[in-house]
Amino acid sequence: MPSSPCKALRGQGYQFFSPESSAAVKPCLWCKKALKGGAQCYKHQFYGIESHRCIQMTPTLRCNHRCLFCWRSFEHEYPGERECTPEEILAGLYDLQKRALSGYKVSPYVTSERFAEALRPAHIAISLSGEPTLYSHLPKLIDLLKAQGFTTFLVSNGTNPDVISQCFPFQTYISLPAPDQETYLSICRPSADYWERICRSLTLLSTRRSAVRVTLVRGLNDHSPEKYAALFEKSDARYIEIKGYMYLGYSRKRLNREHMPDHAYIKEFAERIAEYCDYRITNENALSRVILLENRA
Repeated sequence: MPSSPCKALRGQGYQFFSPESSAAVKPCLWCKKALKGGAQCYKHQFYGIESHRCIQMTPTLRCNHRCLFCWRSFEHEYPGERECTPEEILAGLYDLQKRALSGYKVSPYVTSERFAEALRPAHIAISLSGEPTLYSHLPKLIDLLKAQGFTTFLVSNGTNPDVISQCFPFQTYISLPAPDQETYLSICRPSADYWERICRSLTLLSTRRSAVRVTLVRGLNDHSPEKYAALFEKSDARYIEIKGYMYLGYSRKRLNREHMPDHAYIKEFAERIAEYCDYRITNENALSRVILLENRA
């Protein structure tokens, strides 16, 4: 890719599908740890996902939010990009993941069996960076991935409910950054006021396997548990994740370490939410600072 920002992303391990596109693959930290026989992502504990067999990708780096807590960079968008077709993305997935993991083949910490499993990915997390619903062919891409037998996870900020309504992944995540419109506008700094659209997206979750994820930032959106509870009830999502902000990546340019809640604080806030709704805490992962609530229904 010709832009210097994307050259920087290559240095961080991004593998791009095309020089003209920002669609990319990048193995996450947990994929690499699991490959070496270490700890797995909390999604393994909560949902049974094998981290070393999961491809983390995005069809675009474009995003319509500028969230203070996002650990990705806002400078890495590529406005003049050519969108890859779903077929191009599908054709390149295996090779890009293999290229990204190639150095682990000779690692003394990686067994040949484990490496072979990693080259037979079973899960696709459309969550790397950017807002995937800004990609014009997202429903078709998900359909193609499903047809290949992949378990697909779609993570969206919920600003395009019309697109989400056409997408049917294995699990749909909607990120809920705030309990109310005022907090949303201040913490997400969106290109337009999408609050009503996010609320519409939440109403789509009751008829599918779904999760609402809150990134809890101390001092910014850690208030009004009753408002969060009302939004969760309205969504009727199966799962709720209350996950702590982590002082990582580019978010360190916007926030400071004091904004990062510890696990006890996150659990206490989740318990306060549960007092106002029909969700209960069913699991937790202290290493990732995340609490899982499930609908009692």
